[in-house]
Formats: sequence, structure tokens, C-alpha cells
Amino acid sequence: MDAPNIGHIYLVDDDASIRVALMTTFARLGYTVNAYESAAEFLKHATPVSPAVLVLDMRMPGQSGVELQADLARHGWTTPTIFISGESLPIQIVQGMKQGASDFLLKPFSIEDLLLSIRRALDQDRAIHTALIKTLQVEQNYRRLTPRERDILEAILAGNTNKQIATADGSAAATVKLHRARVLQKMQVASLAELILLFKNIDISKLKSNLS
Repeated sequence: MDAPNIGHIYLVDDDASIRVALMTTFARLGYTVNAYESAAEFLKHATPVSPAVLVLDMRMPGQSGVELQADLARHGWTTPTIFISGESLPIQIVQGMKQGASDFLLKPFSIEDLLLSIRRALDQDRAIHTALIKTLQVEQNYRRLTPRERDILEAILAGNTNKQIATADGSAAATVKLHRARVLQKMQVASLAELILLFKNIDISKLKSNLS
């Protein structure tokens, strides 16, 4: 059985009986839940939290689940989506998956299958949230670097040694070594290997553009 306080579930379904049944099950297992009868109600009242998952009916009066998913993406929501539906056109399913849906379950589905999908989606959201925090921390530390230190950082990430950097710009190797030590200190890493790993999945050109 799931442990308490392990994640939040947004539930959007126009069927009141399904909302009540799923809310009861989710709450009993320790999840926090907000349920909405329409996409419009969700957009009006929901606020982003993490880790979370959106359990979304694909076909509803007004805005459909796929349309809501696309709308949320345009507004920067990254919460994983699980579609549930009694009847959906293949094109809707394909569109939802192309837009990044975590899973699709056809009604009637087993609660075990839904809970498995929810756990996977919550793990996905935790990973997204962790990566975002890491990126924000790297950007904050990067802003502390002087322009010269940023140049040294880029040269290091390009695989250049102290001697190569010094030869390229006519500075002394000892000066480059000092700058490199300051880069490591300000980026809060203990070694060159850690620095390279830190920037493994980060686009340094975006960091530079964010400074302007």
C-alpha cells in the first residue's frame, strides 16, 4: 500500500460517480486530491504543485482533455498527464501521446493499472522537478562568475587544458589555474569531473542568453 503524502493528484472528469470513487480511493491511499468536473474549472482553480499527476478524461463537454493538455503546455505546466476515456478516436489518442502524455487507460480499467501509472507519473514529475531545481541553482551560480571566468568555464567544457587556454589568449598558465579554481568554487563543485558532469545536460548558451 502507498504511504501518506506521496504526491498530489489532479482529477478532471465530467462523470461525478467516477470522480467520487477515484477521490475516495486516492485519499484512502494517502494521496492529496483535487477533482474538477471540467477543463474550465481546472484552469480556474488549479495551482501547480509537485510531485503531481493529472488524471484527465479525454472526452468532456466543452474543452476536451487533449485541448486542455495542449493549453497547459503553452502555459508552462509540466505535470505528467494520464488520460482515461470510455471512448476516444484514435487520432485523439495519438495526439495526446505526441503531446507527452504519460499513459492512456481505456474505461473500464483496473484500479491497480491506474495506481501503477500514477506512481510512474509521480516519479517522472519528481525527476522533472529535481532537474529544474538543479538548473536554477546552476544558473544562479553561473551569474556569480566574472566574464573572464565564464570564458574559462567554456574553454574547460570544450576540453582545453590550462596550458592550451593560456596559449590561446596569451595569459599565464598560473593565472588560468587561479581562474579555474574560482570557477569550481563558485559553481560549488570539488573537481573538474564534477564540473563537467554538472553541465552534462545544460545548454550553456541559454545561460548566457539569460544574462542579457
